[in-house]
Amino acid sequence: MNNAAMDRQNIETLWSHLHWLTVLGQQGSFTAAAARLGVSKAAMSQRIAELERAAGVPLVRRTTRSVRLTEAGERLVDDTRGAFEQIAHSFAGVRDLAGAPRGLLRVTAPVAFARQQLVPRLPDFLRAYPEVRLELDLSDRLRSLAMEGFDLAVRHAAAPPDTHVAWTLAPTRSVLAASRAYLRRRGTPATPAELAGHDCLHYPRAQDTPVWTLRHGAQGERVSVPVAGPFAANNSEALRDAAAAGLGIALLPDFSAQSGLQAGRLVEVLPGWQPVDAFGERLYAIRPYSAHVPRAVEAFVAYLRQAFAAGFAA
Repeated sequence: MNNAAMDRQNIETLWSHLHWLTVLGQQGSFTAAAARLGVSKAAMSQRIAELERAAGVPLVRRTTRSVRLTEAGERLVDDTRGAFEQIAHSFAGVRDLAGAPRGLLRVTAPVAFARQQLVPRLPDFLRAYPEVRLELDLSDRLRSLAMEGFDLAVRHAAAPPDTHVAWTLAPTRSVLAASRAYLRRRGTPATPAELAGHDCLHYPRAQDTPVWTLRHGAQGERVSVPVAGPFAANNSEALRDAAAAGLGIALLPDFSAQSGLQAGRLVEVLPGWQPVDAFGERLYAIRPYSAHVPRAVEAFVAYLRQAFAAGFAA
């Protein structure tokens, strides 16, 4: 056997090793990569060592806390990623020919929305599609869907990214809400300007002084008011609960305020004024572009669109 044939044979036997290297590059650690692949950490380490011996150069740079690809490792991953993605899409297409939606569906969604609105609706979906396994990542961090292996993301945004395919799940709006006890103690603001004299519970942004912008009616006057208060959090559940406990007036997305308003723990403040530029105006399901859409993704999106069609009005 000549050298070219031997190289070809070696590459053919190392295809799975290359795929494991790709997953290692995405996950950043042997432990996380092994968990993603469903193998042991020892097996993961052995495969990468075998691949490095065959390549003749180091492919990963190990530290006590993480693993990073070397320049050679990054080149290998970049050159083979497209092929592995095509194989995955082709295999998913063949599986879908078998009939009912099936397989692993990896979804990422914001923490507060997932806890309050998404998770309670998942049992009905999983009972309707018993051959689908759903893995839900709760994170407010914007994830790279393709790089991290997600099939779908739920996003609260003004507009979806142009590079992805998106479905609108529901319109959303922002509301100001406070407890009855707080309003009895401090009074109910009649105009946006009066918010400056209240304890305002806000989502921390980049600016030093938080500013809330409100619009009167659908196309009316816009007013921006600097606000301050004893509590800020990057989670709308935390803000909602703080408002219900009487700490102040919170600016919330409607899907977080809904339960408190319906139960009477919260009262909408300045209902004639619409907060703007705080949260997204629509809820989207987003997936990376591909020619083939797995049937499990199609089924889940259809289910979500139906489940959230009515929106989140109290």
